[in-house]
Amino acid sequence: MKTIKTVALLLLSACSLNAQTDTIKKKIPFENMDLTWVNGQNRQKNFPLTLKDADGETILTGVTYLDTYYNYNFANPADNTQTISSTIGRHNEFTLNLASVGLETNYKNIIGRVWLQFGQMGSIVNDLDGSVYRGRNTNINNLKYVREAAAGYHFDKWYGINVEMGIFMSYIGLESYVTQENWNYQRSMLCDFTPFYFSGARVQIHPTKNLRTEIWLLNGWQTYNSFSKSPGLGSSTYYRPSEDLQLVANFYVGRDTQNPDTLGHQSNRVRFHHDNSIVARYYKNPTSKGISQMAFSLNSHYGFQSNNENNDELKASQNFMLGTSFANRIWFNKNKLALTLRGDYMTNQSVVNGVNTSPYLAFTPAVTGDIPNNYDNALANGEKLRLFQFTSTFDIMPNDYVTFRLEYGYRNSSIPYFTSSQGTTSPSGWTNGPTGELPWAAELKKDEHRVTLAVNFRL
Repeated sequence: MKTIKTVALLLLSACSLNAQTDTIKKKIPFENMDLTWVNGQNRQKNFPLTLKDADGETILTGVTYLDTYYNYNFANPADNTQTISSTIGRHNEFTLNLASVGLETNYKNIIGRVWLQFGQMGSIVNDLDGSVYRGRNTNINNLKYVREAAAGYHFDKWYGINVEMGIFMSYIGLESYVTQENWNYQRSMLCDFTPFYFSGARVQIHPTKNLRTEIWLLNGWQTYNSFSKSPGLGSSTYYRPSEDLQLVANFYVGRDTQNPDTLGHQSNRVRFHHDNSIVARYYKNPTSKGISQMAFSLNSHYGFQSNNENNDELKASQNFMLGTSFANRIWFNKNKLALTLRGDYMTNQSVVNGVNTSPYLAFTPAVTGDIPNNYDNALANGEKLRLFQFTSTFDIMPNDYVTFRLEYGYRNSSIPYFTSSQGTTSPSGWTNGPTGELPWAAELKKDEHRVTLAVNFRL
């Protein structure tokens, strides 16, 4: 009888211990969902550079990334410069686009993340940050080699609440700053002209397993520092009812434009931006040597500026951008090969008195000297910019860590916008060309054809 009682007590203790373990077990958002197929998401399933403690809990994850390309623009510009792209900056050259190393941790609820970056793409994006000219201790070189860095804490409430502060990759737009995560190498025009990074603080809330919403306080629209007297406000919401469907909605509002005609240069322009996307997988057969997966993504944007100042009056109805991008991707041979076709359209109506007032056109054609080019002349005549882009990308992915890409891209604009054979630097194509070359203005084209071969790896 005593033996039976002892066994019963042991069983009760075991049940009690299991109950406690179940009670304290962390809830993981999007658990058991394979999201590696999603446009804009890392396709890695395993992370080999991982350090664990004696209990098997991950302490630190190391990350390395390298992206290289060779691009040929059929205009064959004299200065070998590819224009109107944050991804591709050179023509007919082998180029180191982005080299990045990083460390990440979520150990014992601590959130820590440091990514360093070097390469051409970082310069294309970061060198345009005009906020560094406000005050001192603000040089771009302080931060341009930091791709992402954040510190914070994870709270075990619902499916998790994260509070972080630092520099983050932008939530606006579907496609990622890291080209390996995107279905195409050249991003859509919509994503190319929206932010790639933010400086600020965010709260990520996971109220249920399938939902994440974030609230952001930001220095500004792709700025390290601030143009304004108050921070910008943003939000991002991801809803994934199943592994095969992702719905996203993002918003941003802020006053973060420099106005040289205003005392203190603070502008009262209100900038608003919204984008939403649907990413859906409609076929899955991962063991097939034929078609193994099919999915599409639809990403739409709308944004405007407005202001009532007499010397800087802007109407939202006349200063806006609007566009959409649709991509369809088909995987073959157990997801080792993939073909993506994408088309996107964007219109920019942000021109006042012949001057571009848009915050979106960060990669406008270069003007050398005081002579306006045919792009400037078109704006002065009241013409608006409309862009169409078609991209066809073929990927070879022998494993999760390396990608070989061959891509053809065609773009067309309503006004001259793309480089011609003259380039956009000088008649000779050199910034230190012969005396007497300047002033000079490039004769731009309305269309562009290019072919790009890219290779990247990620561990």
